Amino acid sequence: MKNSILIIAVLFISAFTPRLCSAQTTAQTITVLDTIYANDTKNVALFFPEPIRQGITGSDNFVFTYNREKQQYFGLLQAKPGKESNLLVINRNGSIFSYIVRYKSQLSKLNYFVPKSSSIGNEKPILNDTIKVAKIEDSVDNKTFYYTKFSSYLLARKQKIGTIQKRNQGVVLSVENIVFDKEELYFVIRVENKSTLDYDLNFLNLSVETRQKGKKKSLQKLFQTPIFEYNVPSRIAEGKVTRLVYVMPKFSIGNDRRLVVELNEKDGERDLKLKVSHKYINNPN
Repeated sequence: MKNSILIIAVLFISAFTPRLCSAQTTAQTITVLDTIYANDTKNVALFFPEPIRQGITGSDNFVFTYNREKQQYFGLLQAKPGKESNLLVINRNGSIFSYIVRYKSQLSKLNYFVPKSSSIGNEKPILNDTIKVAKIEDSVDNKTFYYTKFSSYLLARKQKIGTIQKRNQGVVLSVENIVFDKEELYFVIRVENKSTLDYDLNFLNLSVETRQKGKKKSLQKLFQTPIFEYNVPSRIAEGKVTRLVYVMPKFSIGNDRRLVVELNEKDGERDLKLKVSHKYINNPN
């Protein structure tokens, strides 16, 4: 009788063991992201099933470039030596692709053709009654995050639009670059303190001046309010250089107007007014 009970118990356990193991395996399933390797001497091309609308890297030592004005199917990845990071790409149809990116001095693969099946989801997922999908558009479309990453990229890029600068008592104010992206203008501004005294910043304003014609000539000034500021200091130490970015809504100006960048010192007289011609505003990088 005891032997019969033991056999039945063994059979019962054997019948349920595969299900228990299967459930445990399912619960421990982890999505592993693909890794893409890049370096600073070659372009690694990624071809997507839909045009690229947005691409963001998690670290400054990785740069992913793509056509922001005319959406295209491919982007180019480059990397500098440093820690690994991640790349997030969103296609025009909302499909999301995510990868781990690493620096590698020798590359065995330069072209990646991304299938639709490798998408990790959609920017606007379809919800149903049984599955609740967390919304991610708040994090993906966070403009502040995008402005921060693109401003950081512009400072690292060190591209120049021309020689536009003004000096006063050892303080040099320059507009290094003006870049158009999406619906905004990015002004890359450089302040160098060559004097022997620290420079305490009171304000840095951008305005558009219009010269009125006629016998009584006058100037009309219209302040331009930035929608985002990046790396703006409160003090510039003696002998130091600060580079910052102002993000402005896209605008253009006529021949009779000019942009004025005004730097004002707190409790001091080392003020500067830098005039920028309309041709730089209307023809940004």
